[in-house]
Amino acid sequence: MFDRLQALALLQLGDSAYPAGGFAFSWGIEGLAADGMLANRNELDRVIADQLTRRWATMDRILLRKAFRARNCKAIAEVDRLTEAGTPSAEMRDGSRRAGRALLGVWVKLEGPLSIAYRDQVSADARLGHLPIAQAVVGRDAGFSLDAAELVSGWTLVTGLVSAAVRLGIIGHIEAQQSQAAARGLLGELLADTPGADALPASFTPFIDIAVSRGPLRHVRMFTT
Repeated sequence: MFDRLQALALLQLGDSAYPAGGFAFSWGIEGLAADGMLANRNELDRVIADQLTRRWATMDRILLRKAFRARNCKAIAEVDRLTEAGTPSAEMRDGSRRAGRALLGVWVKLEGPLSIAYRDQVSADARLGHLPIAQAVVGRDAGFSLDAAELVSGWTLVTGLVSAAVRLGIIGHIEAQQSQAAARGLLGELLADTPGADALPASFTPFIDIAVSRGPLRHVRMFTT
């Protein structure tokens, strides 16, 4: 049956105006544009596809699923440390923690019980607080099913990438809708393929990782990642 309340919650958390600081992260879009590797909608769509298929589906989604099913905060923290160890780029690690902690902070203020409990773990360990883990914690506080938590995680990545491209002047608002429509189809296909319980997180997005890592060398930039 169609769950109206969960659908409305998904719309709320997936909104680009949700106050978790997502507007500060381009996840490589800015760096790729600065390096002359992203200049139009077709190139943006390829980057979004790479992010979804070679990182989100094979790493972030796997980690989110593990954290969503974790028994307690200690077990969630173990998955969080796995995220830290599996992210080779220092800038990507820092961006993931900043985004995750911002999201977690919103739900601490909203008095989400698991968010409050896990925030204590995060405050005691600088390695903790990665975005997919925070998404799992928040999803549990929001009363989401695992399927719903995965959906909002993938979709907020898409909207974040597209929004960054619009703000950088790479595409306009109509092209943004076209990119989102294309990504929506791909995300739906990925979500239909459930990872095995023994799936291990892995990613391979070298151009994106290099573009993000070059960020501190740039004289002017708009985004954290």
